[in-house]
Amino acid sequence: MSQHEREKLKLQQRVRKLRGQLDALDRALTGDEDCGDQLMLLAAVRGGINSLMGEVLEDHIRFHLTAGSKEQIAPELAEDLIDLGNLCTSLQAA
Repeated sequence: MSQHEREKLKLQQRVRKLRGQLDALDRALTGDEDCGDQLMLLAAVRGGINSLMGEVLEDHIRFHLTAGSKEQIAPELAEDLIDLGNLCTSLQAA
């Protein structure tokens, strides 16, 4: 299995986990659960989406903007972009 296929599988697993979190949120809303519980579920979904976006961005930079790609950038710049994306994700979580 190639690196790209492994990354794709990892992203699909994240989406399945998010789907489960959204289903739990739907059940909480339907079942009139406590607002605090609903907010915790929403925070988990938001964190999962932010994390997924970070992973997709990192994969895009690694697989589509580095060596062997049409729109090539320097490896150092690619790492800087990934670090910046990780910083933005961590700031959103705070």
